[in-house]
Amino acid sequence: MKAHSILVVDDDLVAAELLAEVLSREGYRVELATSGEEAVKKGEAERFDLVITDLRMPEFGGLDVLDAFKRMSSDTMTIVITAFGSFETAIEAIQNGAYDYIVKPFKMDDIKQKVARCLEQKALLKKNAPAVPATEGFAFKTIIGSSPKMLEIYKTVARVAASEVPVLIQGESGTGKELIARAIHDNSPRSKEPYIVLNCAAFPENLLESELFGYAKGAFTNALTDKKGLLEEASGGTCFLDEIGDMPLNLQVKLLRVLQKGEIRRIGANQNIPVSVRFLAATNKDLLSMVKARQFREDLFYRLHVVTITLPPLREHPEDIPLLVDHFFQKAISKTKKDVHGISKEAMDTLVRFNWPGNIRELENAIERALALTSNKVLLPSDIPSELHGAEARFAEERPGTLRTLGEIKIDYIEQILKHTGGNQNMAAEILGIDRKTLYRILKRAKGEGVEGEEEE
Repeated sequence: MKAHSILVVDDDLVAAELLAEVLSREGYRVELATSGEEAVKKGEAERFDLVITDLRMPEFGGLDVLDAFKRMSSDTMTIVITAFGSFETAIEAIQNGAYDYIVKPFKMDDIKQKVARCLEQKALLKKNAPAVPATEGFAFKTIIGSSPKMLEIYKTVARVAASEVPVLIQGESGTGKELIARAIHDNSPRSKEPYIVLNCAAFPENLLESELFGYAKGAFTNALTDKKGLLEEASGGTCFLDEIGDMPLNLQVKLLRVLQKGEIRRIGANQNIPVSVRFLAATNKDLLSMVKARQFREDLFYRLHVVTITLPPLREHPEDIPLLVDHFFQKAISKTKKDVHGISKEAMDTLVRFNWPGNIRELENAIERALALTSNKVLLPSDIPSELHGAEARFAEERPGTLRTLGEIKIDYIEQILKHTGGNQNMAAEILGIDRKTLYRILKRAKGEGVEGEEEE
C-alpha cells in the first residue's frame, strides 16, 4: 500500500526537520516547506494527503496555506500548529477547514496520534467533502482562555456551529454556558435569525408553558388576545433553554414533540403551527442521574444531547485566570473610567490561588468589587475581597483537614503586604487600615514573642 504523503510547513527549519523525521519513522512520505509560498508551489506540483502548517509565518501564514490547499485540493487534510493559542485562531482554523489545531509546545506522541486519526478520517470521507463547512464572521470576543481544556471546547464549538443538531452544554454555575450557546448560534447558518433565551428555572410551571408555547385568545382568564410563544418567535433561528433540568416533566413531553415533529400548539388552540428551531440547552445538573431517578425524560435527554459540551470549572484551568482577570479589568475600567492602571503581581497570585466555587462569574464580580472600592492606582492584595485570601483556598474542598487557622491566614496576608511595600511597616499598616503599633504587636506574636499586657486582636 502506498505511504500517505505529508507536507510539513514551518519557517523554523529545525522544528520542521524534527517533525518530518518523527513522521518518516512512522512510515509516512514527508516533504518540507519553510514558507507558505513554497508550500503552495509544492502543492501545485504534487497532491498531498495531509498538510501540517505553522500558523504564524511572515507574509503568507498558515490560514493562507489552508485556504490555498482547499482551492487546489479540497480532499487534502490540514492540521494547524501554533504557539499563539487563542479562541479566535482555534475557531478560525477549524471553521476554515482544518482537521485539528495544536498548540506548541506539544508532545510528539500527540502529533502521531492526531495524524493517524486525521488520515483515518480522510479514508472515510468522500472526495471533495470538506471536514468542516466554513462560515463567515466570528463573535467570540467575550470567551477567554487558551488552556488545553478550553481549546478542545473551542474546536467542538467550531465543528457543531455549522450543523443543525441539538447541543447540550453542561457545567457548574458560572462557567460560561450561555456564552458558548451564543457562540454556536452566532457562527451558525441561523446567525441572522432570532436567538431566544429562556431560563426554565425562572418561571412557575403554568407561566413557563405559556412562555414556551403561547396561548390563544380566551384560553384562560385575561387571555384577551392571541400570544406567540418563544418557540414560535424563535422559528428560523435558535432557542437556548437554560437550566433545562428544572423543566417540569409534563412540559418535557411537549418539548419532545416539538423536537420530533417540528410543530407547536398554543395553549387553548385547536391547530398546530410548524416551527423550525435549532435547540441548545444547558444545565448544571447531572441529567443522566435524573433520568435514572425518573426526574427527567430519557427520550428527551437523548434528543437533546446529540452533542454534549462539558465546561470545566475554573479551578481545573487556573492558567486562564490571568487572561480572564485582564479581560474583566478592562471591561470594568471602560465602564467606571476609574484611574486604576493595573493589578499587582501579589493580587494576581491571590486570585490564581483561590478555588472559585462560583467560577468565572464569581471572578468577574470580584474584579468589579475590587475596582469599585479601591483608592489605589494599582489593585493590591488589600483590594481583593478578604474571603479570597489564603494559598490553601483552592484546595479546601479536596483537603479540608489541612486548612490553616485564621491567625495563620492573617499572618500570611500581612507578609504579602510587607513584601509589596518592601518591608515598610508604616506603609503596610496604612494599607491594612491599622496603626503601626498594632502591626508590630501582631508580628511579635507571630514570632512567639508575646507582648506583656496586650489583648488578642
